Amino acid sequence: MNLREVAKKHEAKLKKIKVVVFDLDGILTDAHVWWESEEVGFNRQFNIYDGYGMKLLMGRGIKVGVITGGNSVSVQKRVTQLGLDFCHAGNEDKREAFKAVLKQYQVDASEVLYMGDELFDIPLLRKAGFSATVPNTSDEVKEIVDYVTFRESGKACAREVMDLVRYAQNIHSPVEDF
Repeated sequence: MNLREVAKKHEAKLKKIKVVVFDLDGILTDAHVWWESEEVGFNRQFNIYDGYGMKLLMGRGIKVGVITGGNSVSVQKRVTQLGLDFCHAGNEDKREAFKAVLKQYQVDASEVLYMGDELFDIPLLRKAGFSATVPNTSDEVKEIVDYVTFRESGKACAREVMDLVRYAQNIHSPVEDF
């Protein structure tokens, strides 16, 4: 099944999305961290396709951000570099951060897409209007989401989900026509 067909299947939910929230480790990264130095702390590797997908959505007024249990210089630098709308970092209990996002953007949970991969993401995955995860996560997570990506953690899996939103909401690249 191609992504346009998947988007069509979930179109009713995807058309409502006004806020996109990602877990960081295991979604925007491949879940590997390494110790860089005392100044940097733990470091991560990010996928450039995910970053461009975020910019496309933000360019159309969709709020995009991160709720992550981890926190380090690399997390903050990536969030700043992308100009994300929000970042809640450093707490594995993500429920309060999710409520804060709902309040900040005055949206209902049905207007939020959440993508996570860990057991502590389950409350948000259940609450979000559209939920997604990766194939290399636990069965408990895969069983409750709307969509499991073809791509694995850190390999543009977030972009795959953002493309579903783009197709459902008819969002194109600003440089598509020449």
